[in-house]
Amino acid sequence: MPTVTIAGSAGLRFTRGLAEFEVEATTMRRLITELEARFPGLGREIDEGMAVAVNGEIHQDDYALLLPENAEICLIPKIAGG
Repeated sequence: MPTVTIAGSAGLRFTRGLAEFEVEATTMRRLITELEARFPGLGREIDEGMAVAVNGEIHQDDYALLLPENAEICLIPKIAGG
């Protein structure tokens, strides 16, 4: 089961401060769906304002990405720039 860690404080407001937890998911889309069901608003926050690192590799909008069984997933706030 993948382990999710939230970096920064942006996502923590949805989890009531819980920074690490496990999620049963096999794809990026399922991960976001599960997180939205467990922590309302977090799925949308991921879609709009976060990057997702899977085992140290950053993925954005790769909803079909298969997640390894024991993946380490880190939710990272996107940095605005121009």
